[in-house]
Amino acid sequence: MPVFTAPFCQALLEELEHFEQSDMPKGRPNTMNNYGVLLHELGLDEPLVTPLRERFLQPLMALLYPDCGGGWLDSHRAFVVKYAPGQDRELGCHYDNAELTINVSLGKVFTGGALYFGGLFQAPSALASPLEVEHVVGQGVLHRGGQLHGARPLGTGERWNLIVWLRASAVRNRLCPMCCRKPDLVDDEGFGDGFTREEPPTVDVCVMT
Repeated sequence: MPVFTAPFCQALLEELEHFEQSDMPKGRPNTMNNYGVLLHELGLDEPLVTPLRERFLQPLMALLYPDCGGGWLDSHRAFVVKYAPGQDRELGCHYDNAELTINVSLGKVFTGGALYFGGLFQAPSALASPLEVEHVVGQGVLHRGGQLHGARPLGTGERWNLIVWLRASAVRNRLCPMCCRKPDLVDDEGFGDGFTREEPPTVDVCVMT
């Protein structure tokens, strides 16, 4: 699915590399990747990711994934991951702390590193016949957070991807997507892990059949 233009991806990569080379404090993008950037550390949540979620992704997700919170997306965690020789080169099979995920290729020039997808993590033989997807700069891959997936080893070059974990408190307040149990909530700043103490309003969704 087209998300960004190639010039925008190039401009974003330049900003990411400037930040990476600076001495500003940086957090790991997630517990699996060692190299990358949290977009809120660059101040890009409000001007970039929130409008992307609210104006572009939520209307689409409401149609494609109404059964897992597509119409109720009210928070996110956005980060960029980097794969390069001598750093992270691949990513093992896992599922996300998200109701839905979008993964957008930013570049650069590289070989290998294809994404692969299985079934939902609760399903038996979920990785019996994985589907591989090649990266296309500026294009995104949408999938359910609970769908098993990973990244094949990088061959050469550098690969950067923007990943947004899309969260719906109306769904996760009832059932944690990681442990499949009702969550015990602890107060946190910002979006935290996407849980809320108040139920959000429902959204009417028309499902195409």
